Order: sequence, then C-alpha cells, then structure tokens
Amino acid sequence: MAWLRKRSGGNFESNDSLTTKSRKPPNTAFRQQRLKAWQPILSPQSVLPLLILVSAIFAPIGVALIITANNVQNLSIDYSYCEQLASSQSFSEIPSKYVHFHFKKRVSNRPAWRLQRDLDTGVSTCELQFEIPTNLKKSVYVYYQLTNFYQNHRKYVQSFDIKQLKGQAVDGDDLASDCNPLRVENDKVVYPCGLIANSLFNDTFQSQLTAVNDTALDYELTNKNIAWKADRSRYKKTSYNASQIVPPPNWAEKFPDGYTDDNIPDISQWEELQVWMRTAGLPKFYKLALKNETSTLPKGTYQMAIELHYPVTLFGGSKSLVLTTNSVIGGRNMSLGVLYLIVAGFSIVFGIVFLIKLIIQPRKLGDHSFLSFDDNTESENRPNTQDIPLREIL
Repeated sequence: MAWLRKRSGGNFESNDSLTTKSRKPPNTAFRQQRLKAWQPILSPQSVLPLLILVSAIFAPIGVALIITANNVQNLSIDYSYCEQLASSQSFSEIPSKYVHFHFKKRVSNRPAWRLQRDLDTGVSTCELQFEIPTNLKKSVYVYYQLTNFYQNHRKYVQSFDIKQLKGQAVDGDDLASDCNPLRVENDKVVYPCGLIANSLFNDTFQSQLTAVNDTALDYELTNKNIAWKADRSRYKKTSYNASQIVPPPNWAEKFPDGYTDDNIPDISQWEELQVWMRTAGLPKFYKLALKNETSTLPKGTYQMAIELHYPVTLFGGSKSLVLTTNSVIGGRNMSLGVLYLIVAGFSIVFGIVFLIKLIIQPRKLGDHSFLSFDDNTESENRPNTQDIPLREIL
C-alpha cells in the first residue's frame, strides 16, 4: 500500500502522485565535473626546454635521413618519345630533359637511345644505352614510372571482382557490378573483368642488362617475388574453361585469337598483373618490374631493350625506366629529412624569440599588475535589466 498523507481539506492522497523525476545529474565526481585534472601552464621557462629538446631530436634525425637518401644511386629515363625522337640507324643522345640520374661518380657518357621496328609483327623496341660509373651494391631494382595516370579514381579502384581473382568461375550475371562495362562480351565473361585489368601496363622489359662497350658480363634480373606476399597468396588459377571467357579488350595484342585451353593466363604466377592491380594513391607512381637482390651491378655500359605497347599520349602522361638502389627508408626521397629539419629549424627560431623576450621583458608568473579593476566603463554602460520584464528580455 502506498504511503498516504492528509491534505488540508481532510482528504488523503498518495505520495506517488507527488513524486516527480529529478533532472539533476547524480552527485558523482564524473557527472559533476570534479575529476582530478592537470593543465600545464605555458611560460617561457617551460616552453624553452621543450623547444630545445625537439630541435635536438629532430635535427640529427633529419640529417641522417638526408644522408641515407643521398647514398641511394639511381637513373631515370623518360622514353615516352622514343618512337618520335630516336633514330633507327644508330644510338643518339637522349635530350637532357628526359634523363635524371644521381651517382657517386661522374658520368662520362650521357644515355642514348635507338628505335628498332619488327616489320613482320609491327612491334617497336626502344633500346636504351647508359653508363653505370660505379659499382651498385645489392639490391638493384628496375621500376616503371607513370605520370598523370589516376589509379586512385573511385570508379577505377573498385573495378574488379575479387571472386574471379581468387579463381572462382563466376557467371556473368553474378559478377560485381563495379566491373561495368567490362563484364560480359558476346555472351562470354570478361576475365579478368574491370577497368584495372584492362589498363594493364604491357611494355615489355628485357630481363637482363646487356653488357656493351668492353663491359664484361651481362647483369641478370628477375620478375619473381616483385609482388606483395599477400597478393601472391590471394590470386589463384582460374576455374574457367576457355570457351566461357574472353580477354579484356586491351589484351587483344597479347591474345589475338582469344583464350584457348593452352594460353589461359595463370594470375597466381603473373606477378606483373598482381603489381598493377595494387592501385597507386597518386597520379605519379612507380611499380616494380625487375630486381636483383643477390649480386652487385658492376660499373660499365649497359643496354636495356623495351618493347613499346603502352600508349601514354592518350592521357597526356609519360612513362620512364627507373634503375635504382635502395636504403633502409626506401628510395631516393629527401622530403622526409627536409621536413624533420624544418621542424627543428622552427623550434630553434621560436626558442630564440622566447629567450630574447624573456631577457628583455621578463614577466613573473601570476603578475597582478597586468590586471585593472578601476575601469568601470563597461559596467556603467551595461543596461540594468532588473526592471525590464522577462518577456522583453527574451
């Protein structure tokens, strides 16, 4: 039975009807904001040691990163205009704007190129000849670089079917809609479907550096293990039959008669495709093509032949051959070291400014002389709201 109390009129009423839910937060340290807290008081005496510490840490790291990146030796040759500018008779010097290199010793002969055409197949080959002025210790990597190619476009990044890449024979109706418009062609499934596979970079690099001009030995390169380990384990040999599938449209040169039971590509072993399917985040990117992680590249003159299949003028881009060594932080990139030095420089500058300010115009912490209670202008001009009705204030 609810507890009852007597009203002034003699009647009784339940206490339940008088009880209202309180909106007041519980009286706890968390809900009433009484938790212990620490707030640093920034002053020149506390900030100066911090700035000195930051500059002392960042400056050596920045210098070390720059020295490490500077030890990376590389050669970059833009061969986009080899068909237009190179001679078919003999090697001619490549214009300087298409060549960039960094070696520890001076290069006596600038890179040259020559164009060879196979009249039977119609394939053009760009032969690049260059000098390596010093021994390049292992490991040596060969990349291709593309510019103005937006692999990070939202539609492009999603344009593949993961089940196909894992080896499943997916029907055309069950393929991912992201593969549109390259899903089905002539009632056959496009394998691999999507824009990424269709735009595969297909310039063919010679698998060795051919020694010329009294250089003793060729330098062997390999395309094994150039893809990420995760990609090599993810891609599987397909379960499709040749009668079920057709190659992407841009693969017509490689598969002029379509797929047969003998030439269906095994993407679990096709690491060039795996590297390409790992899309880049910027319109200028490098992708690994060849490498040698077991031997030193001796100094000398070498030649690399590249079959030209990939047009870059369609999207206003360029393609380059990049031969480089490596370091613990990757390739030759000064940006990270420069950023560390910039932070250290700013810390030193602000530290000097604060120190000068502290010496010339010191100020005690909690100095009440900077506070003034005599200026009543603001309080005098403030309107008196005591006599104003509440509805007018609102």
